[in-house]
Amino acid sequence: MNIPSNDLPDIQIDTSLTSPAGSAAAQRALDYYLKPAVSEVVVEEERFFAVNRNISSEEALVHATDLLRCAAATAFESANHLQGANRDLAFSTVHMIDMAKALLDRSLDGDRNS
Repeated sequence: MNIPSNDLPDIQIDTSLTSPAGSAAAQRALDYYLKPAVSEVVVEEERFFAVNRNISSEEALVHATDLLRCAAATAFESANHLQGANRDLAFSTVHMIDMAKALLDRSLDGDRNS
């Protein structure tokens, strides 16, 4: 039985690599691990579509149901021009949109009855 020795072979380290000191990615990584407060700052990202903060919950729900109605109509018309499995998939999308719209409608009915 051979017992491995604790002698490690001499490893040549490549020191020709450039320093990451000027690298923005390296700085972000260091900030993330060494300065947690810096990485915890939430930056407001630009969005393509944003909801007006002054809109009420009921107005948002009403608008969402209108959007779902339009999406269902679009999917339904698209499905009518398809055949086979693609038609089935498109109609299942219509069904899911209709279910989401029914849930929103129910939510609106509950808000109005309160």
